[in-house]
Amino acid sequence: MNSFDIALANLVEQAIKEDVGNGDHSTLSCIPEDLKGKAVLKIKEAGILAGVSVAEKIFRQLEPGSILTVFKQDGEQMVAGEIAFEIEASVHTILKGERLVLNCMQRMSGIATLTRQYTHILDGYHTRLLDTRKTTPNFRLLEKEAVRIGGGINHRFGLYDMIMLKDNHIDFCGGIIKAIEKAYAYSQSLEQPLKIEVETRSLEDVIVICNQALDKVDRIMLDNFNPEQIKGALDLIRGRVETEASGGIHLKNIVDFAKTGVDFVSVGGLIHQARSLDLSLKASFAK
Repeated sequence: MNSFDIALANLVEQAIKEDVGNGDHSTLSCIPEDLKGKAVLKIKEAGILAGVSVAEKIFRQLEPGSILTVFKQDGEQMVAGEIAFEIEASVHTILKGERLVLNCMQRMSGIATLTRQYTHILDGYHTRLLDTRKTTPNFRLLEKEAVRIGGGINHRFGLYDMIMLKDNHIDFCGGIIKAIEKAYAYSQSLEQPLKIEVETRSLEDVIVICNQALDKVDRIMLDNFNPEQIKGALDLIRGRVETEASGGIHLKNIVDFAKTGVDFVSVGGLIHQARSLDLSLKASFAK
């Protein structure tokens, strides 16, 4: 299994433990253990479908012999009344996995739908869309997967796969150049050096980096810069490192940022402002 599948298997295991505990007593009390059944995933709201592949992994982890027949793929446009998939398994498996599948798919579809709105607006511009670490604890794996399905790009997954020097790192360290130099030396000491991104809060920060440490960073974040300030920063950087605009970016103003030519815009709201979409899993007896 790849790293995603391993992480997903762990997530499913913990989620089932949380929900089932010492037994699904509602099902155990009235459903024969050997009863087989079918269920269909009904779409009740328009948007971008996400989580079908996750649902398949959940059911097959619960019951390896589960049979999933897929009618709509992740990333496809969906409308109310459509069927995304049919699952055939024991009724105990279907009922045990039902809420976990719905929780994942409703949340993921909401994130993918909002992400697609952003990426549609950015179509034709150089600027690309990034997510952030503003995620739900222990659910980041699937929230970021939903962003990818919606057409966005995953930023760093956690604190371990990139060095990002934000305002608090810089202030605690004693200055922006000092923080960059220490981070660069640290990164170079690693067996696999990490990319370094540094947050700037003013054009003066950008000037200092360009004059003293541009060769030690991979990306400059322009935090809470307005579009005019971003244009000024890009004139100073001249494409020598990647650039990212962050802070206060939303659907109504993202084009203004894209028009500057900045490489990336990061939007935390892709995840924490997304609304879950309405889906249901309806079971029936297998023939």
